[in-house]
Amino acid sequence: MLLLVGLGNPGSEYAKNRHNIGFMAIDVIAERFGFQPFRKKFHGLLSEGLIDGAKVLALKPETFMNDSGRAVAAACAFYKIAPEDIIVLHDEIDLDAAKVRVKRGGGHAGHNGLRSIHGHIGPDYGRVRLGIGHPGDKDRVTGHVLNDFSKADGEWLDKLLAAIADHAALLMDAKDADFMSRVAADVNPPRNNKPKTKNETDNENGL
Repeated sequence: MLLLVGLGNPGSEYAKNRHNIGFMAIDVIAERFGFQPFRKKFHGLLSEGLIDGAKVLALKPETFMNDSGRAVAAACAFYKIAPEDIIVLHDEIDLDAAKVRVKRGGGHAGHNGLRSIHGHIGPDYGRVRLGIGHPGDKDRVTGHVLNDFSKADGEWLDKLLAAIADHAALLMDAKDADFMSRVAADVNPPRNNKPKTKNETDNENGL
C-alpha cells in the first residue's frame, strides 16, 4: 500500500493559494482514478483507490501546513506504512513555475510542511516538488505562497495538474525520471521544427 500526501492549508480562504498546490494535485489524482469520497480521518481528509491495480491512500492533512507530520504519522501508524512507501506532493519556490522534480529522502530545504513530516517519521519518504516560482525577494516569500495563483498561472497550472494525474502510475512504480520527462513534455510540448513545405509557406503568405 502506498500513501500519497498533498500539502496545503485547510479552509476555503486558502484553497487557491500557491501553497496549496499539493492539495490540488491530490484532488486531480483522486478524481482521475475514481477514488472514494474523502472522509475525515487522521487529522485530515482521507480517500483510497487503485492506480494500475495498486491500492493507494490519498491524504490531505487539515492540521495546517506547519503540523502536517501529525496527520501523516497517524495514517502511517494505523496502516503500518513505511516511510519509503509515502510520496508527498508540495509547493517549491526554488523551482520555476510548472517545473517538477521528484526526490527520495534527503533534507526538507526549509519547507515547513516537510520539516514537520521529518520530525514525525524521518526523512526517508519521497516527495514531488511542484515549482511555483520565487518572488525574487526573500521578504516577499510568505505573501507569494499565501496568495492565490494568478489568472496567467492558469495557463500552466491546469496542464501541470492533469499531467501529474495522467502519469501517476509511473510515480507509483518509482519510475521517477520517466514521470518527470512525461510531465514536462505535456506541460511544454516540443515545438514542431519540421521544415515547412512550399504549400504551407505559400498559404502563410496568402499565395
